[in-house]
Amino acid sequence: MNNLFQQPLSVANIGLESFAKNIQQAGATVQHLHWQPPAQGNKEIGLRLAELSHCPKIEQANQIALSRYLTSQPALVDVVPAYKAIPQLMNQKRILHAGPPIQWQEMCGPMQGAIIGAILFEGWAKTTESAQLLIEQGEVFFEPCHHYNAVGPMAGIISPSMPVWVVEDMGDKHHRCFSNFNEGLGKALRFGANNPEVIKRLHWMRTELADSLSATLKLSGPIELKPIMAQALHMGDEIHNRNAAATSLFLKKLLPFLLKVKQPLEQLERVIQFITNNDHFFLNLSMAACKTMLSAAEGVPHSTMVTVMARNGVNFGIQISSLKQQWFQAPANAVKGLFFPNFGINDAAADLGDSAITETAGVGGFAMASAPAIVKFVGGTTDDALNHSVMMQNISIGKNPAFTLPTLNFTSTAVGIDIRKVIDTGILPIINTGIAHKLPGIGQIGAGITTAPMQCFTQALQAFYKTYANCK
Repeated sequence: MNNLFQQPLSVANIGLESFAKNIQQAGATVQHLHWQPPAQGNKEIGLRLAELSHCPKIEQANQIALSRYLTSQPALVDVVPAYKAIPQLMNQKRILHAGPPIQWQEMCGPMQGAIIGAILFEGWAKTTESAQLLIEQGEVFFEPCHHYNAVGPMAGIISPSMPVWVVEDMGDKHHRCFSNFNEGLGKALRFGANNPEVIKRLHWMRTELADSLSATLKLSGPIELKPIMAQALHMGDEIHNRNAAATSLFLKKLLPFLLKVKQPLEQLERVIQFITNNDHFFLNLSMAACKTMLSAAEGVPHSTMVTVMARNGVNFGIQISSLKQQWFQAPANAVKGLFFPNFGINDAAADLGDSAITETAGVGGFAMASAPAIVKFVGGTTDDALNHSVMMQNISIGKNPAFTLPTLNFTSTAVGIDIRKVIDTGILPIINTGIAHKLPGIGQIGAGITTAPMQCFTQALQAFYKTYANCK
């Protein structure tokens, strides 16, 4: 013992970081290890977690859910009006939105603005005021996109006449998922803009763009999306905030057939120009592909794998495989990142959009290591991006050999978030996302990083425990 005090101290500190700082200030070498009690110190949740850890039924169920996700083969098969893909949109004035369920009065500004725009686009009202009156009279119904196997970025609005991508699982189940079209940057409905310029563009997308793409797909046949996503990861995309490579690869697939479509050359030129001017054009396709792969993993009894993460600008919601279509919600976190000139954190809406389906499927923030070019856009360093991708392995059930990261020696992306691992480690899923202005119509004001709230996972664990208490 006497010899110990005669040697330079080298200390490992676990727990409160202030202890490490005090030792460091005293001149000793200290290595601080980040650790906190499971469930952030919640004793009840911690005890339930202990009972559910290493449960054979859960481990087996999670491997089944993960296997179904991995074997899913999403392919783009068609473009149709939303009411044809989702027949329930024909029965009432029904509009789908991003995230978990929410009432009109509680919606954030961008979502309310986007809904007003959708009502004008559908012709249900001619002015903003009359659209608002229609809503207040209870004649318009709102539901999450996820309730109909659909997803949409930011406000995520899908109304009956909007064209949607139809993505089909070419594996065993052949189920279909849907997403709206990406409008590009600037004034866009998904950020709550609803002026005549926005409505005019939506009408063009419904007619010329949708017609050309539908005709192209009839010539090309199904276009597999996983190979495009995999190649884009090797070309600097993470397929959430950066889709430049994926959009180019997709256009490369389309062009030989698009040029054979019997439509006016001027129309085809407008379609090609619209796609080439929008680096985010593939985002909605990657979202639909991710939704398709995760839908295959839904409904496995005893599985604790997360199959949905989505935000409505007020609340963050998750779903897990074994408790299909049950939402577990908590207030959405703010997004920390970089803002465009003249904007700041006080201008920002809370975390918004269904695009976190990409992180749920193991890309986006989980694949940040593949996209060093995006790091400056969302704030951070290349080391941060590498660390995010490595850290997500601690809360995931497995890896996806179809998606690999060159900067991490082609290691596979982490996939299959396990609510037990999130609660046990305290590591929250990283989400790489855009930031919308809190007022409708202003649009994107920045981009950054955020996380899913821990309360969603503890709620899910409690519900799982109630359903599967005797899992052993």
